[in-house]
Amino acid sequence: MPKTLFIDSTPDIDLVWKRVHGASDIPITVNMGPVPEGEVPDKVEGYDTVINDATYFSEPTLERCAGLKHIVFLGTGASSYVDVAAAERLGIKVSTIGGYGDTTVAEHAMGLVFAAARHIATMHGIVRGGGWRPMQGMELRGKTLGVVGLGGIGREMARIAQGIGLKVIAYNRSPVSGVSVPTVTIDELLAQSDVVSLHLALNDATRGFLDRSKLEKTKKGVIIVNTARAGVVDEPALIDLLRAGRIGHYATDVFGKEPTPPEEPLLKLDNVTLTAHAGYNTPEAAMTMYRRAIDLAAKGP
Repeated sequence: MPKTLFIDSTPDIDLVWKRVHGASDIPITVNMGPVPEGEVPDKVEGYDTVINDATYFSEPTLERCAGLKHIVFLGTGASSYVDVAAAERLGIKVSTIGGYGDTTVAEHAMGLVFAAARHIATMHGIVRGGGWRPMQGMELRGKTLGVVGLGGIGREMARIAQGIGLKVIAYNRSPVSGVSVPTVTIDELLAQSDVVSLHLALNDATRGFLDRSKLEKTKKGVIIVNTARAGVVDEPALIDLLRAGRIGHYATDVFGKEPTPPEEPLLKLDNVTLTAHAGYNTPEAAMTMYRRAIDLAAKGP
């Protein structure tokens, strides 16, 4: 039986975790995070399996984790936190969990669309600070939403968007069938969309996918929503275009470094809406994810 550590639970996670992890499941030690990367090897000592929410495992850290054979990542974007290539070289299996929260994440993405289109977060801050500034927003009905990536979340995003009257077009890196919206090239999507929503997995082929040349092909004033991974966007180019007003608004749930350090450039911009990587975080999605994580850990590497 694998000896398993959940390295970085949180109070919110723990409330749901205790409803899922039962007496008949394998024993799992729960450590409350966050865990600085320098402390990771000491935390995992004596365990061969780690369940990981948001702890960084770089190559040097992995090399110091003697005995570690399996990382079960809570989500699909393991490469944002784990050097997957180094793990493979060191014989450490990395398991991911997909499809657990397609609707949950898509609903969060649509919430970001509304927040960006109507400056909800900006006005909230102004009013809370004692000010008053009615800001003109965008009516979404009849506008075009471009969905980049037609996996489970992207398809749910398209479904929700059609329900509120958005015209939806989509781009997928490989041919897809059985979708309810027209697919176009990425250049066509960027040129036509008033709102672009990103739903790409992060890997070597998608890192920096939305680079400067693509960003410059968008409509002036476009809203870009990212509930995928920060790495799919060229952030320096994005920052430049936000500052210039070429991109109207960036609403993101994901960052290159999480939690965000004080020097994160996005924190200094007004035309952004920022949430704390919480798109997946509902009890409904979490229960499904934790159940799968426990089962994956039980199977071993």
